[in-house]
Amino acid sequence: MIGLESKQEHLRIAIQKEGRLSDRSLELIRESGIYHVQDNKRKLVSRGENFPVEILYLRDDDIPQYVADEVADIGIVGENVVMEKGKNVEIVERLGFARCRVSLAIPQSEMYRGPDYFRGKRIATSFPRILQKYLDEQSIQAEIHEISGSVEIAPGIGLADAILDVVSTGSTLIHNRLKEVEVVTRSEAVIIASPGTGPAKRKILNDLLFRFQAVQRSKNNRYILLNAPNENLEQIVSLLPGMKSPTIMPLHEKGWSSLHSVVNEDAFWDIIEKLKKLGAQGILVIPIEKMIL
Repeated sequence: MIGLESKQEHLRIAIQKEGRLSDRSLELIRESGIYHVQDNKRKLVSRGENFPVEILYLRDDDIPQYVADEVADIGIVGENVVMEKGKNVEIVERLGFARCRVSLAIPQSEMYRGPDYFRGKRIATSFPRILQKYLDEQSIQAEIHEISGSVEIAPGIGLADAILDVVSTGSTLIHNRLKEVEVVTRSEAVIIASPGTGPAKRKILNDLLFRFQAVQRSKNNRYILLNAPNENLEQIVSLLPGMKSPTIMPLHEKGWSSLHSVVNEDAFWDIIEKLKKLGAQGILVIPIEKMIL
């Protein structure tokens, strides 16, 4: 058992014991400069050596309960799990990874014309709360079969007519001769906290979120350097506003300047094409390790 002193001195973070979400969570913690977290999933708790955090390794389904009961101060978990459990927690940060859909799927051979298809049907799922909410919103009566694991096989063995399950690429559905027909909700990794978290813990949480945000911004942006003709600088600057405004320095060759800025990864290739049309040359794109506003 961990003493109260440890709880008072450290922010307890509950993460999934194993799996991709666990790996991504630990990676984010390490990239935030928190070192010597013991990656030993057999232990209940490991501790950061240079930042006041403790890591609790739990089943993902248990994380909302642990946070609501203030056994853990915060948790990193899929938003779909938070919605399903319905515990008294607040989402304090969206992390942008582990994105997926919670969708209804039916056999590929079935004709689908809309949500009325599910009226009177048997639907297998690990998310009965999310499914019931959707059915209520659609004014549909259906039979919910709550099962854990291997939901996608339910129609094939005659247990259900349809399923509600987490979908990332859709390959598992295809393998089981199912097709996705309705996206009920979307999910990503989120940080949850108890509304009763005290000021001291909130201070540590805010410091941790500051680090996380710097890491996450760096993944979504690139540092860009280029040479540009002066007559097109205004147009180029409008494409590359950067964090505040670009850095522009004159080159030895008259009529040309070097421009340094930041570009969002999502718009990167579209912007590069526009820059080339405006005469930009020698374009260098560099990863950003941390990005602090």
